[in-house]
Amino acid sequence: MSPSHAVSVEGTPVEVLDVGVGPPVLLLHGSGPGTTGSGAWGTTAEALAGRWRLVAPDQAGFGGSPLPPGARGGLRVWTDRAAALMEALGLGSYAVVGHSMGGAVALALAASRPQQVTQVVAVSTMGAPGAPLSPALDMLWGTTPGESGARAVLQALVHDESHVTDAAVRSRAAAIEAGAPAYAALFPPPRQRWVDDLTLPPALLAAVIAPVLLIHGADDEVTPLATATSPLVEHLPDVRVHVLDRCGHVPQLEHPDAFQGLLAGFLDDEPS
Repeated sequence: MSPSHAVSVEGTPVEVLDVGVGPPVLLLHGSGPGTTGSGAWGTTAEALAGRWRLVAPDQAGFGGSPLPPGARGGLRVWTDRAAALMEALGLGSYAVVGHSMGGAVALALAASRPQQVTQVVAVSTMGAPGAPLSPALDMLWGTTPGESGARAVLQALVHDESHVTDAAVRSRAAAIEAGAPAYAALFPPPRQRWVDDLTLPPALLAAVIAPVLLIHGADDEVTPLATATSPLVEHLPDVRVHVLDRCGHVPQLEHPDAFQGLLAGFLDDEPS
């Protein structure tokens, strides 16, 4: 089987990067235009594939995964699709790692499926009660195809702009162009409502009994630390936080070694 392949989930295809051997880990990407599971998590999956099975789908409406008929996306759709994918793969229990929008989905999945989700890692996460729409996220969700838009997206995601290479811009521009028809329906203005849709109420957060690791970049402008990760701490029963200095919205890209070390260390400490 190819590492990246389509899985039928309730009659709708889901494109999945599926590599490695060992305890399963579901990797959920964020909401940027042109984002895919393999694009967001390929480097992480390659680094950890010797010890874990890494499952990184394109979430519904992104990449090679169309929305189910009649759906327009949203927290409930993405949460239910993630659970259904793991069931389709025959994986009864697993850890979940989610970035940005995917972090909110990971936490919602853990709250609604406590018998399946063993651990949660939420990276630069959305979902905090009362979180506002940041200007950077508003811009990102409103990006239109073209290299100028792709460059602006990449600049918003990182603190160190050396990552914004011409090759990276071209690659992101191509991905944005390919996904534009589906993406246009996901986050139309006014966009605070889509932040609100991803918000997790305190009672739901309190239902997350799995251990949680929150990883955040100190210089994140898309989901700022003060309004994204910090408010979650008081609501999660079992939580620890790691903040990376000189880091924007994508720690797994800007500080891959540190990120992979944090992730591996947390996953190694699997609860009994």
